[in-house]
Amino acid sequence: MRTAATELPRPRPSPDGRPLPVGQPLSGGTANRGRVVRIGDAVRRPTSPRWRATHALLAHLSAAGFDGAPRVLAADSETETLTYIEGRAGVPPLPSDTLTDEALVSVAELLRRYHRAAASFDPAGYAWPRPVPARYRTGLVSHNDVHPANLVFRGGRAVALIDFDLAGPGSAAWDLAAAARSFAPLLDPADIADSRHGRALERFRIFLDASQLPLAGRREVAEAVLASHDWTYAIVTEAAAAGHQGFTEHWRAVADSAARARRWCERHRRDLLAAATLPDLST
Repeated sequence: MRTAATELPRPRPSPDGRPLPVGQPLSGGTANRGRVVRIGDAVRRPTSPRWRATHALLAHLSAAGFDGAPRVLAADSETETLTYIEGRAGVPPLPSDTLTDEALVSVAELLRRYHRAAASFDPAGYAWPRPVPARYRTGLVSHNDVHPANLVFRGGRAVALIDFDLAGPGSAAWDLAAAARSFAPLLDPADIADSRHGRALERFRIFLDASQLPLAGRREVAEAVLASHDWTYAIVTEAAAAGHQGFTEHWRAVADSAARARRWCERHRRDLLAAATLPDLST
C-alpha cells in the first residue's frame, strides 16, 4: 500500500495473479520487503509507480558507462527484472569492513561517479516521486535514498547503488547529506555500538573531503542534514499511517533512535557546519 504523497511501490502479484517465480529472496528493503528475489544473474521486483522515469535514468547511466547501478532487462507495469550486482548490500548487521574509513571514502567516490554520469540526464518530461525541498533541487537527478541497504559492497568498498524508486530532481548535496547520516553516522552516540562510536564529526569531515565538493557545496551538505532527516521520516511515517506493514514495522523499530538522531543533529548543527567548512587536508 502507498499514499499519493510518497509514491511508494505496493506489494502485488504477477499480472496473471500467480506467485512470482521462485528465487532466492534478497534481504533488506521496506516497501518491497519479501518481494525482491534473485533468479540467477537477475533480480525481479515490483515496479515503482514512477518506473518509466526510473528506467530512463538507469538506461542513461548505462549509456554513460556508469557500472554502479543495475540495468533493466525487462519490465511491465507490475514487475521489473534488473541485472544482479555481485556483492553484499549493507543490511544489518553491517560487516566490519563496511565500517572503516576506507569504506566511507568509497561511498563518497561512488556518489561522485554517479552524479557525474547523471549530470547529463534531462529529467524534464517525466513524472517523479516525492520532491525534495526546493532549496536542494539543482536539476540533477539524485538517488534520494542513500542508506546502507541501498548500496552494494565488495571487499569493503561501495561498488553500486540499488533501489532507485525515490530518485528524482535533487542535488549532490542532498544525496551526500543522506549518506552522511547513515555512514558517518550522524546518530546519538548511544545508538552507535561499533568502531565508529565517538567519531561522527571526524568521519563527516572525511566523507566530505572525499566528495571533492567545493566549500559552498560542503556547507550545503551540512545545512541539508536536518531537512534530509525530516524528508526521509515523513515518507516512513506517512506510509505507516496509511497501513503499509513494512513501514509500520520499520517505524516501530526506529522511532526512538530517529528522534534521538534528530536531536543530536540539531544540537550539533554548528559543529557539522564547522566540520564541513574546514580546509580539505586530504590533498
